Amino acid sequence: MTQLMTGKKGIIFGVSNKRGIGYAIAKALHDQGAEIAFTYANETMAARVRPIAEEMNSKLICECDVSNEDQIASVFEEYKKSYGTCDFLIHAVAFANRDDLMGDFSDVTKEGWDLALGISAYSLISLSRAAKPLMNDGGSIIALTYLGGEMYVPNYNIMGVAKAALESSVRYLSAEFGSIGVRVNALSAGPVKTLAFKGIAGSDVLLKINKYRSPMKRNITLEEVGSAGLYLASSLSSGVTGETHHVDGGVHCVAISKEDAKYYLDVDVK
Repeated sequence: MTQLMTGKKGIIFGVSNKRGIGYAIAKALHDQGAEIAFTYANETMAARVRPIAEEMNSKLICECDVSNEDQIASVFEEYKKSYGTCDFLIHAVAFANRDDLMGDFSDVTKEGWDLALGISAYSLISLSRAAKPLMNDGGSIIALTYLGGEMYVPNYNIMGVAKAALESSVRYLSAEFGSIGVRVNALSAGPVKTLAFKGIAGSDVLLKINKYRSPMKRNITLEEVGSAGLYLASSLSSGVTGETHHVDGGVHCVAISKEDAKYYLDVDVK
């Protein structure tokens, strides 16, 4: 049987370990026959990323600081030599100063703002622009986001603003790239035990709250997020663009749960 991504090739930015969403998506794509090029942020990350890329038989593993336009251009020059054209681009990149994720939001510095917005949001524009000449008709660009870009989440602060900018950029890019047959979407995963998520203060509490408020009464798995990434990268979502696709057990659609009413007001809501 032909696999869903047989003959498809693309590049992923932001994989750093096997316990992350980027890896889960890459694995789902690879398992369905996709060829994937990998990048790493710096030499420190190279030792973590290279074994993953080699495990998936990647023909290209190279350094890319997404804030460096020259390095981005160089990556896509090398990608073109190895793969020719591109069917998918996965943006799994985000960063902010730890101090800007906690405390009063109004204390964020201009430097912290520029850093978070530049790496976490503007980089999607830079990467998409560089990839555009290589993208095939029917191609897909996917950016990873989180509910904190739509509403307040404790200890997310500047990253919430960065994700909001990322999601808005997805919509504007989708309007542009649609003319060449390329879809642009955001994948909004709920709390899941990744190394990056554990870096957020109170992450264990967020997991418990998410399970408590979820219509499905459970937290999601990395495999579920990977499968959603496969859907958005493949022809299964050929009519979907400009979308923020939630994989969070339904938490994004709940303002007040029945359990909230019981806890705060001691009222049973039927």
